[in-house]
Amino acid sequence: MELDDRITVSTPEGVDLDLVVAGVGSRFMSSLVDSAVQAVVILPLLVLGGATAAGPGIASVGGFLVIFGYPTVCDAFLDGRTLGRRATGLRLVTVDGGPVGFLAAAVRNIVRLVDFLPAFYSVGAIVALATARHQRLGDLAAGTVVVRASGTRGGPVVPGASRAVAASAAVDDGPAVALPEGAGAWDLTRVTAEDLSVVRSFLARRPTLDPAARARVAAELARRLRPAVVGPDPSLPDEALLEAVLAAKTARG
Repeated sequence: MELDDRITVSTPEGVDLDLVVAGVGSRFMSSLVDSAVQAVVILPLLVLGGATAAGPGIASVGGFLVIFGYPTVCDAFLDGRTLGRRATGLRLVTVDGGPVGFLAAAVRNIVRLVDFLPAFYSVGAIVALATARHQRLGDLAAGTVVVRASGTRGGPVVPGASRAVAASAAVDDGPAVALPEGAGAWDLTRVTAEDLSVVRSFLARRPTLDPAARARVAAELARRLRPAVVGPDPSLPDEALLEAVLAAKTARG
């Protein structure tokens, strides 16, 4: 069984996140799925390339879009998850745990050419094995890392609690939170004490954050927590979800 490494990173807003870094084996399986998907699309393009006068041009453009466009779009706009990563429970994030932007995604996939040398990602595999976060050259150039997505093997990828204790009293002494309708029936068994500590830390610290940073951190924490909570309305705002989970879980002891 492949052993993954858990690391703790700090977001620009000062919230610690625990990330489970994907090992080389799971990344290889993810690449196999993506390669199979790309092959299914490229093969018809190759046939078309030899069948018509315009075929070579169409095949060249189509091949470029499939090989470079597909992973770049997935990395930047589809939550860092190609079909291969979705199948294997992986996700691409920045080294501070945030979403990957278009420029970083493009750099990562351009450097893929070097990672592939001399064949079958030999350079990329060697570099990934030699780095603590299993990063290939493209990851190092783009500042990215492949991690386990929430709800996959090893449990949800949840924020760390190293900064939570000092902030907990501020929330505990705050006003009571009105629970959403039906919150008493939510299944919170997968919500851990560590999860609650980080939620409590954020809720205590949120008045000190600017609105954009506050919304970004709330969205990230809610995204990581939702897979562990069964029952809430998916449209429930991020901060409302965090408040409700903390209040409901605390009330149950």
